[in-house]
Amino acid sequence: MINKLVKKIEENKAPIVVGLDPMLSYVPEFLQKKAWEQYGETLEGAAEAIWQYNKGIIDAIYDLVPAVKPQIAMYEQFGIPGLEAFKKTVDYCKEKDLVVIGDVKRGDIGSTSTAYATAHIGKIKIGNNSYVPFAEDFMTVNPYFGIDGIKPYLDVCKEEKRGIFILVKTSNPSSGEFQDQLVDGKPLYELVARKVAKWGEECMGDSYSYVGCVIGATYPEMGKALREIMPKQYILVPGYGAQGGKAEDLAPYFNKDGLGAIINSSRGIIAAYKKPEYAKYGETSYADASRQAVIDMREDINRVLVSH
Repeated sequence: MINKLVKKIEENKAPIVVGLDPMLSYVPEFLQKKAWEQYGETLEGAAEAIWQYNKGIIDAIYDLVPAVKPQIAMYEQFGIPGLEAFKKTVDYCKEKDLVVIGDVKRGDIGSTSTAYATAHIGKIKIGNNSYVPFAEDFMTVNPYFGIDGIKPYLDVCKEEKRGIFILVKTSNPSSGEFQDQLVDGKPLYELVARKVAKWGEECMGDSYSYVGCVIGATYPEMGKALREIMPKQYILVPGYGAQGGKAEDLAPYFNKDGLGAIINSSRGIIAAYKKPEYAKYGETSYADASRQAVIDMREDINRVLVSH
């Protein structure tokens, strides 16, 4: 699956992943109203509104970007109907030939980790039948449990040719409380990066590993150092736009071939119609605003990569 991701990034000239992280407050009023008429102001109604909102955005952007990243918590908050909307979203994205990164941030050990891997990037056997539960192509994983927590994912990656993105340095302001602490004179995130590079050797695609990592856009100086430690890892970079990461901060995450990183933008794209520069589209054309936001982001990033 990493080979497909790289190929689609090259074809689209867009190292961009759109975070499908919908809040009900992002959903235009006309979509909410239609869902309330059908299901009432219920969990089912909220899930329907979010699904229809996602569908409009996917239809508007699928030919521009290689990948999407639905954040499962935004769906889980609506219970089982929300998870059904998550599954519908994943399936629809796959129909559009998008690579799907399940942002689920799982982390545990043994059989629990195996079950998480099975649910999101693997398959489960029931009697004589095999099923693919959520069917993402990649999932995000927390490395805090060490190899006990990572090996079940590596096993599924090898078997199913799918992938994981392991948290190395996150973009939130308090990440340094743990991730920056020194261990034998080196920050913890650097030790995690070295482990990720080692784990990734077991699951190589043509040029990059099925084992990638997550490094926030708000720490470009760390990105440069970590890029050198993990030359074969694809870096998923959150924090662009809404969280303060600028295009100029992104160059260190890429290799000299212009590959090696994929930049995430969530509300900056899916709620673009709420931003002053896209207000002219209005609520009913929210998806057109999202499309324009993708085009603008692609130009912004490629401008930096050309000079890189």
